[in-house]
Amino acid sequence: MESSDLLYQEIILDHNRNPRNFGELSNATHKAVGHNPLCGDYIELYLIVKDNVIVDVKFSGVGCAISKSSASIMTTILKGKTIEEAKQIFNDFHTAITSEIDKKIDTQNLGKLEVFLGVREFPVRVKCVTLPWHTFIDAIEKNS
Repeated sequence: MESSDLLYQEIILDHNRNPRNFGELSNATHKAVGHNPLCGDYIELYLIVKDNVIVDVKFSGVGCAISKSSASIMTTILKGKTIEEAKQIFNDFHTAITSEIDKKIDTQNLGKLEVFLGVREFPVRVKCVTLPWHTFIDAIEKNS
């Protein structure tokens, strides 16, 4: 295993053990629930959006290390972003994570999300890593 793979694995495990922004927001302006029945991942996402900017975001739920760490990293990325910026990050990430394994990915736009690119080798796990992001899109579209 390459040293970068080990580092990525450590980052994912750290976010699983110590998820950032875990909890609920009682004053959320946007909320959605995501569920992956194939593996049992379940997430509730809470957002506070003011003037088209994501002021705060939290999540709760249960799931595998990949979905939980994806939600944790996602929440750290989304804070302070406009809705349009957040949607573009989702689009870039979704395109990368669903691309062929041998396709070269420009990781500059992905930032911390680069840690999940190895999931492309396991197509069934793509749903785990994208569940929080699809839940985010659902929250924005339902509550706009």
